[in-house]
Amino acid sequence: MHRSFPLIRRRIVVVAGARPNFMKVAPLWRALGRYTDEIEPIFVHTGQHYDAMMSLTFLRDLALPRPHFHLGVGSGSHAEQTGKVMIRFERVLEEVDPEVVLVVGDVNSTAACTLVCSKAGVPLGHVEAGLRSYDRSMPEEVNRLITDSLSDFLFTPSRDANENLIAEGIPSRKIFFVGNIMVDSLKWARPKARSSKIRDRLGITNRPYVLLTLHRPSNVDTMERLRSIWGAIEALGRERPVVFPVHPRTKHRLVSFGIKPDRGVILSEPLSYLDFLNLEENAVFVLTDSGGIQEETTYLGVPCLTLRENTERPITVTLGTNVLVGVNPDRILFWAKQATRGSWKKGKKPPYWDGRTAERIVEVLRRHSGNSQ
Repeated sequence: MHRSFPLIRRRIVVVAGARPNFMKVAPLWRALGRYTDEIEPIFVHTGQHYDAMMSLTFLRDLALPRPHFHLGVGSGSHAEQTGKVMIRFERVLEEVDPEVVLVVGDVNSTAACTLVCSKAGVPLGHVEAGLRSYDRSMPEEVNRLITDSLSDFLFTPSRDANENLIAEGIPSRKIFFVGNIMVDSLKWARPKARSSKIRDRLGITNRPYVLLTLHRPSNVDTMERLRSIWGAIEALGRERPVVFPVHPRTKHRLVSFGIKPDRGVILSEPLSYLDFLNLEENAVFVLTDSGGIQEETTYLGVPCLTLRENTERPITVTLGTNVLVGVNPDRILFWAKQATRGSWKKGKKPPYWDGRTAERIVEVLRRHSGNSQ
């Protein structure tokens, strides 16, 4: 675990925990790399994402280096993951002694590293700050609240996120509206994704299809809820293929609940970022309970039906292509019909979703060097 770093003026640690974090870290890494004369970026992967091969695939797709530190935390309960990250990340801080740590998103690793930095007195920046679903039954909402309350730099993706933080009493001097860093990666990767052969491999090259992701515990951990949603999915599959890269959690639940997918549902293993982006851009519509996919579809102009009653990304509903359809099968099928009729709202790109978010973040850090408190 020990590394030797040359003594330079500024060390900035960038932390990733799970797959969605890589898309947010990659632009930061490239932006920080433009200032190697004054900044040494250090990449920490907590290993919260337990599929090692898929992690390597995402690193390759996003041109990220191998992490300087891999904490190897793996899967486990929320308490197990959080505790392991805290213990192992504390050792990294002691060795590296960074000027600032950057965490992204809302996974357990983000909250854990936040707690360690706060207790160690290390300045912390949160990328994607201020998002709120106002549903504390979601573990991610708890992680967001913890991280934002303890951060020194709060980098927000939208104006409503600024308003949320101000309402919670966060000083405005700590809040920086920089835009959506997911868009940085999407714009960078989009030309590469268009050359993906994933549709050929799935046999849907010239066929209209629906793209599905489904993984939230509230949707998949209860047999009644999952069977209800699955009924709508199979109904959709009788009209056109439903491509479903299966999350390990959902795969386990389908088996344990005795749910056997109809032939209209095309199951696949979790996909690389480039393959998934290719499918996303070319889908008739996307059916999801993910947060980041709501943003990606808004940028791409693809109809998005979100299988939730709330979202921490309301701008994707008010400005974008997203509709919260909930989990009632009739409602899902109603909105699916609207999407296939071509009458879906076109939406527009929110402010600062322009691919330059990482540049703005790095500029803030350079401007506030040694003055975060």
